[in-house]
Amino acid sequence: MVEISQLTFGYGKQKLFENLNLNLLPGHIYGLLGKNGAGKSTLLKNIAGLVFPWQGNCTVKGLTASKRLPAFLQEIFFVPEEVYMPAVTARQFVNSTAHFYPNFNEQQFNTMLAEFDVRDDKLLTKLSFGQQKKVMISFGLSTNTALLIMDEPTNGLDIPSKSQFRKVIASALTDERCVIISTHQVRDLDNLIDTVLILHDRQIVVAKELDAIAEKLSFGTIPASSTGYLYAEEGMMGLNAITLNQNNDYSKVDMELLFNAVISNNKPLIDTLN
Repeated sequence: MVEISQLTFGYGKQKLFENLNLNLLPGHIYGLLGKNGAGKSTLLKNIAGLVFPWQGNCTVKGLTASKRLPAFLQEIFFVPEEVYMPAVTARQFVNSTAHFYPNFNEQQFNTMLAEFDVRDDKLLTKLSFGQQKKVMISFGLSTNTALLIMDEPTNGLDIPSKSQFRKVIASALTDERCVIISTHQVRDLDNLIDTVLILHDRQIVVAKELDAIAEKLSFGTIPASSTGYLYAEEGMMGLNAITLNQNNDYSKVDMELLFNAVISNNKPLIDTLN
């Protein structure tokens, strides 16, 4: 679906990526994690063809992203972190925009708006920021494009809406569709993504399915006096730790703990994963 090869990009003299490589497949929901300023949004913009790489290539379904050909544009939808809505209603927005996406499903859009409790007859500019995000999320899902990219989509959503967001995203995934979600709020992706991407030091240092991570690593609480762990943080009941999964036991991946371990440049853990 998405193939990035030897991508180098930056702004001015600041280089954000250097010889970055990444392959993303359909049928997956990818969670892109990284510190603020790591370049998550910029990587998504390279994939969407909104910025042009200094070197290397980025293709979606074999089409060069930076060329933004019509065949490319009708198969990709990008929900940015900041949305700027026109002074039209959601219904009018569909009438003027949906025809650019051959697989747009208006019934699906109306159903999602109802689930999010957003009216379709009110000017988008009069909606709250959270409601505007819900409209764009609903529209993006309803385009049924092969690639859906969302940059910090849960910003502005309240707790019930975040739960509803996870449900509608999961319901819209098909074997032919690839979804990329970028966030710095790691727990918002809990029970939603199946593959984690961690961007750090100008590279994707982890690109792994959660099940594959759980096969290699164990996550849990151990006594404060314990040793032999790969990474640990102090918790209420002892140490919240990552250890080698030597007994083939399954534990749920703690993405926040994993992320903190990776950005601390924990080489033994990163080497274990890769």
